[in-house]
Amino acid sequence: MTTRAALHHRTTYRFAEPVHLFPHAIRLRPAPHARTPVSGYELRVEPAEHVLRWHQDPFGGWVGQVVFTAPADELEVTVDLVADLTPVNPFDFYVEDYASTAPFAYPADLHDDLGAYLRPVDDGPRGSGLSRESTAWVESTIAGAIGDEGGELPVVELLVRLNRAVRAHVAYSTRMEPGTQAPHETLERAVGSCRDSSWLLVAVLRHAGLAARFASGYLLQLQTPGEDGPSRDSAELHAWAEAYVPGAGWVGLDPTSGLLAAEGHIPLSCTPRPSSAAPISGTTTPAEVDFSYETTLTRLDSGSVRAEQES
Repeated sequence: MTTRAALHHRTTYRFAEPVHLFPHAIRLRPAPHARTPVSGYELRVEPAEHVLRWHQDPFGGWVGQVVFTAPADELEVTVDLVADLTPVNPFDFYVEDYASTAPFAYPADLHDDLGAYLRPVDDGPRGSGLSRESTAWVESTIAGAIGDEGGELPVVELLVRLNRAVRAHVAYSTRMEPGTQAPHETLERAVGSCRDSSWLLVAVLRHAGLAARFASGYLLQLQTPGEDGPSRDSAELHAWAEAYVPGAGWVGLDPTSGLLAAEGHIPLSCTPRPSSAAPISGTTTPAEVDFSYETTLTRLDSGSVRAEQES
């Protein structure tokens, strides 16, 4: 059964005084590969004195480039979209025979095409690649996921186990600070935001020889009476990881829940690193700023607002 849902997402920056707004990049438009049909979309930016142009980044995602033509004391970005949420089986995909069990090797040409998504994750100030401590945890996790099966473990099962391993180690926490923790920080703290655990999962997948990328998007969840799941309808900006499986393409893995991405995951930007997927990026002249956001999810079949979130 399909449920049509309208998402309203507003982000507001209020400045203590008028500031000069330098060009901003907005990555809040559903990516071309989103599996959930989006039948309506609108982006509005205030102040009105601006020019908005759309282009696609090197990874196929939409970027709205905004150039402002006058100082302002407020910047507001509003997204309204309508999504047709039809339950899907996240395991309903084909896998090429050569990649059906782990480990496997990508063919040379495909390996070259996926180069940016196979490059080891940098562990921050400790140098190129993962630190010794992170490497030990990652290798132990991969070995534990493979277990006694050796090379006979189905690749889909490996993805599931690695996703669940990160979820089991990293407790979820809402973190308002900008940026993403390096893997060693997330491992040491054993707590992080969705973007922190997703970046750690990308590091794990790449160390296992799987091409992986960071995904930023919307997560829409509908309450289902009498079943396990969300206690209410909800909508939020979210992050997860995607692994490239030959035959299946990019498969979404959500380490916050330990589940595969499904119809409620609407990708906005999928890139080799989190810094390239920021929903809104840009600078202004210095000033104190008050930040707030709001998401509202409305079931159009009932016409009632079922979920609201404000900060």
